[in-house]
Amino acid sequence: MPYFGYYGIDMYYIVLVVPCIILAFWAQSKVKSTFNQYSQVFNRRGMSGAQAAEAVLRANGVNGVRIERVSGKLTDHFDPRSNVIRLSDAVYDSTSVASVGVAAHEAGHAVQHAVGYFPIRLRSAIIQLTQFGSMAAFPLILLGLVFNSTSFIYVGILAFALSTVFQLVTLPVELDASRRALAAIRERNLLYEDEYPMAKKTLTAAAMTYVAALAVSLAQLLRLLLIFGGRRNND
Repeated sequence: MPYFGYYGIDMYYIVLVVPCIILAFWAQSKVKSTFNQYSQVFNRRGMSGAQAAEAVLRANGVNGVRIERVSGKLTDHFDPRSNVIRLSDAVYDSTSVASVGVAAHEAGHAVQHAVGYFPIRLRSAIIQLTQFGSMAAFPLILLGLVFNSTSFIYVGILAFALSTVFQLVTLPVELDASRRALAAIRERNLLYEDEYPMAKKTLTAAAMTYVAALAVSLAQLLRLLLIFGGRRNND
């Protein structure tokens, strides 16, 4: 096939996908190192992660959201189905600057849900479809190659594109949650002025993981289109 270089190497993968994977590894390393760094800096107000989440909810007039502890590290998330913010052991009762930032971010998701923020509603609506698409994409493409079926290949690419759409929708959701979190931190003086940039750096590092995930997905989709886009219909 023309997309293979010398010795059967997939040049599209090397040129398009590998740099994005490197970016993703860097982003994951960056968020862990940034969180670890600012987990050692304790805010002078003595505010815990759980208290910060409560403060962000109050600042936005959101009621009825539970805040629970969940095991693990960086396992923090908001569950819209049960309307619960779950904060990890490293965040829930920690008074570090990083914990305040992470907890406020998850509360930002709860605020999005409460006000009907369109991107988060869209993400919730398509998540099951995109999960199916992500699992089915490459088996469908493989079937298309085995049976020389262009239709299977194109359906597989379309299925993969659904997962890319999910990443595309997720990025503004995450960026907006951080924006809401930082706004509440500043407006409600949850942190001192010199502590605020540390929380912002923590959330910025986390945002880069979503940028990298989108880049990987887009690069992989482009690779598939370049490889199979010109195939004739042999069904």
